[in-house]
Amino acid sequence: MTLQKRTLITPSPAATAEVAMRLASLLKPSDVVLLEGGIGAGKSFLTRTLIQHCQDHPEDVPSPTFTLVQEYETNIGPVWHTDLYRLYGPDEVIELGLIDAFEEALCFVEWPDRLNDLAPKDALTITLTPLQAEDSRSIEFTWTAGAWASRLDPVFQDQWI
Repeated sequence: MTLQKRTLITPSPAATAEVAMRLASLLKPSDVVLLEGGIGAGKSFLTRTLIQHCQDHPEDVPSPTFTLVQEYETNIGPVWHTDLYRLYGPDEVIELGLIDAFEEALCFVEWPDRLNDLAPKDALTITLTPLQAEDSRSIEFTWTAGAWASRLDPVFQDQWI
């Protein structure tokens, strides 16, 4: 399988929120989105905005740093938002029930390196990188399997760099 990649730049939090709203239009249950980037890169902000856009009545969406998992009912089905930063390996991931959630829920996984080989082969990886200009981000989408190009390109083709 060949690694495929698309990148866009957002100049502000509002532009990053717009990316989240566009992304929300193409995600469905059983999609797994792996979010990479350092602390403060915008992983939780992107996910929070996306989840709120999928709710009929947007609610508070806290970072799951301490709870490890936050579950939401949305208009596209169940959503799991996980932060694996405090875990040490895949055994702890299995205990969370995340592997089962991959089958039935839309899952956002921050710090996916803790998954090791448990990461689904058809997952979409989003890497956020702060740039020198204040509040600007590089957002890189990568995948090796699935129909991500046919889903992402119509939504973001005007923004790819």
